[in-house]
Amino acid sequence: MTSLRVVVTGASGNVGTALLRRLAADGHSIVGISRRKPPAVAPYAAAEWVEADLSAADARERLAPVFRGADAVVHLAWLIQPTHDREALRRTNQDGSRAVAEATRDAGVRQLVHMSSIGTYAAAPGRTVDESWDNTGIPTSWYSVDKAACEAFLDAFEADLAVARVRPTLVLQEDAAGEISRYFLGRLVPVSVLGRPLLRFGPWPKALAVQFVHADDVAAALEVILRTGATGAFNVASDPPVDRDVFRQVFGGIGPSVPKPVVRAAAELSWRLHLQPTDAGWVDLGFDLPLISTDRIRGLGWSPSRPGPEVLRAFLAALQDRRGGAGPLLYPRRLLRRLAR
Repeated sequence: MTSLRVVVTGASGNVGTALLRRLAADGHSIVGISRRKPPAVAPYAAAEWVEADLSAADARERLAPVFRGADAVVHLAWLIQPTHDREALRRTNQDGSRAVAEATRDAGVRQLVHMSSIGTYAAAPGRTVDESWDNTGIPTSWYSVDKAACEAFLDAFEADLAVARVRPTLVLQEDAAGEISRYFLGRLVPVSVLGRPLLRFGPWPKALAVQFVHADDVAAALEVILRTGATGAFNVASDPPVDRDVFRQVFGGIGPSVPKPVVRAAAELSWRLHLQPTDAGWVDLGFDLPLISTDRIRGLGWSPSRPGPEVLRAFLAALQDRRGGAGPLLYPRRLLRRLAR
C-alpha cells in the first residue's frame, strides 16, 4: 500500500482517535490538528501535532502552511457543545469548515475528505435512502443546519479539489464513552445505573429506529476513500437498526413506548433549565431522519466489522464502567473534574 501524508483536523476526538490508530497501523504519515495537543501515547504519538482553533479569524492563513505537501486533508473537527451558544457553534462548524476547505485549496492539496453526517439529510422517518436524498437538513436542529450548510458550500470547491463527503450515522466506541456522555447526558445523569437491569425497562419509542456504527469502522471507511481517491458522498452505518424489537432482544425487555411530543418537551425543558445539554433539535433528528443505505461505500470494498446493536451494547457497558481514553477529549467520566479540563 502506498504511504500517504494525511492531515487530520479534530484528530484527538472520537473518530480522530480511531483514524489515527488505522493510519498509523498502515504506515501512513500523519499530522494531527487539535485545540490541545494530546499526550505522547498511542495512537497520538504516531502523529506530528499542530495546535489550532478553527474558529479563529486567521484560521485559513495558519492552516495553509500546515497542509502544504499533504496528499489529503481529513476534516473531522466539529463543535457539539455548548448548545446554548449558537454563535460559537457556527464559528467552528461553518466558518471553521470553510477555512479548512480554503486552506486545502490554497496549499494545493489534491483531496479533501469532509466528515459530514446523516444529520445533513432532510426528514424521511422510516425510509431508507441513498446519497442522492435531499441533504438540506432538519431546520430545528442546529447540528443539522450546520452540517447541511457545509455540504452546500463544498460544492464550490469541487472544481479545484477531489472532495469526499462521509455521512455516518451515530458513531460510538468504548474509549469515547466519557466524551459522548458529557456531550449528550451532562454530568448529572448517574451513568453507573445504565446497565441491563435498568435498560430492560427503557421506554424506547415505537417511532424510533436508529443505526449505529463503531468508530473503527468509520476509520476504515475513511482510509478506503483516501486510498482510492474516491469522491462524492458516502453513507456509513452498521445494520440492523435499533428499534423496539431489537432493543428488547439486546437488553432482555423494554418499557412502554413514549411518544415524540413527550420526549421533545422533556428535552426542551430540561435543556432550558441547564439540567442536561441536549436540546430538542436532537430529538427531532432521532425521530425524523431516514435510515441510510451503505451500498456505495461497500462498492469500494468496505464493510462494518460489528453490527449496530453490538456497538450500542458495548458502548453502554463502557459508559456504565466510566471508561475513557488518553486523549484530551476522551478522558473518563468523573463526578468532579478540575476546572482546567
